[in-house]
Amino acid sequence: MNDAIRPQPGIMEIALYVSGESKVAGKTEVLKLSSNENPYGPSPRAQAAFAEAAASLHRYPSTDHAELRAAIGEIHGLDPARIICGVGSDEVLQFITQAYAGPGDECITTEHGFSMYPILAHAAGAVPVTVAEAERRVDVDAILAAVTPRTKIVFIANPANPTGTMVAEADLRRLAEGLGAGVILVLDGAYAEFAGDFDGGVSLVEDFPNVVMTRTFSKIHGLGGLRIGWGYARREIIEVLNRIRQPFNLSLAQMAAAEAAVRDLDYTRFCATENARWREFLRNGLVQMGVACDESFANFVLARFASAEEADAVDRALREDGILVRKVGGYGLPQCLRITVGDEAACRRILGVIATFKGIR
Repeated sequence: MNDAIRPQPGIMEIALYVSGESKVAGKTEVLKLSSNENPYGPSPRAQAAFAEAAASLHRYPSTDHAELRAAIGEIHGLDPARIICGVGSDEVLQFITQAYAGPGDECITTEHGFSMYPILAHAAGAVPVTVAEAERRVDVDAILAAVTPRTKIVFIANPANPTGTMVAEADLRRLAEGLGAGVILVLDGAYAEFAGDFDGGVSLVEDFPNVVMTRTFSKIHGLGGLRIGWGYARREIIEVLNRIRQPFNLSLAQMAAAEAAVRDLDYTRFCATENARWREFLRNGLVQMGVACDESFANFVLARFASAEEADAVDRALREDGILVRKVGGYGLPQCLRITVGDEAACRRILGVIATFKGIR
């Protein structure tokens, strides 16, 4: 590297994000359960809206995302003026970090927290601080004990990835109160729609000026290939974030598909109901075979094996059957495999391979 050309502090500390695999050597048909994708795909209405947008691809999109924000606000009962849209919720998280953290500051994440959080902190020149969890669950007291005068942001995914566990609203309120107004609490709700009647953090945003919630269209809405997300916060925070958002960050096609998806409530309910059904089936099947598995509130389960060696062996057996799941050693869970909840056939196939591996059938 040219000694005269150096990146900003923190950038070279970033470990590159590794996405879920999609191919298995020697297999032409692969069952991909490694990226928490919706097995039913996007809403037919979203697909139709995307196709219709093809005729207008020569037009620049709106810079304010007004129609999409209005749709999100209508469906979720939110003020559209307090919504910001991004290229996936990751971009909204990036806006927050870029706007409120910098060199000398600290951003808190947790032991098994989503790997993008330290990446975002490093990119802003801040220092990521990792706090221990309690049996794969966020420990609010440990977070509060780790706060220093340099702390600017606390990242919490709820439900969490890759554990699938949740923090109760009472604990989140205690955390928001304990942090004080000078520290932003980010509630990443990428999997919120899979957690029953959980509001994703809306009530906390309304009650605390330092809370920001984010959501995505990549999971329950099945639009991971389009990259669309949004955030909700007090107006003064949203106004700050919009100052660093590129004006044309979302395309016509992205916004058209997202608006159709969020308005298709019947399809969203179908996906949530099917996920809950087969998530329970998958988890119960694993537990009956002696594989530990916490209750999950997301669209995946975290299977805990006796050792990292057994997890690796199960992963190989699944690959031999053309099934891809996610190894999560990088999250401090080498003995675990994160398995996306698929449809009925996928869940039965997973359990069949693991049962054969264990000699149960």
